[in-house]
Amino acid sequence: MDNVPKYVAASAAAVAIPARSRPSKPDDRELVMQAQKGASAAFEQLVLRHQQRVIAVVGGILRRREDIEDVAQQVFLKAYVSIRRFDMRSAFSTWLYKIAVNECWDYLRKKKVRPLSYEADLSEEQARHVEQFVSGNLETGNPGERAELREIVERLLSDLTEEDRVMLVLKEAQGFAVDEIGRMMGLNVNTVKVRLFRARRRLATNYRRRISHAVSGKSGGSETR
Repeated sequence: MDNVPKYVAASAAAVAIPARSRPSKPDDRELVMQAQKGASAAFEQLVLRHQQRVIAVVGGILRRREDIEDVAQQVFLKAYVSIRRFDMRSAFSTWLYKIAVNECWDYLRKKKVRPLSYEADLSEEQARHVEQFVSGNLETGNPGERAELREIVERLLSDLTEEDRVMLVLKEAQGFAVDEIGRMMGLNVNTVKVRLFRARRRLATNYRRRISHAVSGKSGGSETR
């Protein structure tokens, strides 16, 4: 492990892509073949190309920034150690993101981390945003609105199982295709579709329950049943 490149051992934040950088000409397959022959520069290009998406995937599962950086670092370290065994049967990105998902699961199991729980009810305006998210018709707002929406959605996602939560984050927030999610999580496409449908339905049910609770809370004081 003494020959592990320093950029792999550094925190994920320390290898951010410079604003003026341009995509490299070699595709992932060519870079992988070079890295499998020991070319550290080729692996560095793969890190630079995929690190933001890896951090996004990990950040969609874990919550604390310190945890995200630690796990993202471990993902690239594991990929570096294992790249000679990558057989090219899938895209390098899919293989890498599968490592990211598995590392998150391992981290959650080891740390026994539980999803965050929120107790605050949603406002009517927030509920409308969530309803759009659930129906798949969300229109992107300004950065402040997107940040607010993410917090709202996380409140509802915390009511789902970890696996359902991960699937929805990968599909709705990160934009992965169903077949990609299946390969990452070791599931066939139909299973992913069914579970996504059920997770969305559960999310919508939780949303309606919260809204019903908020409405009854406002009117319950005037009438006893």
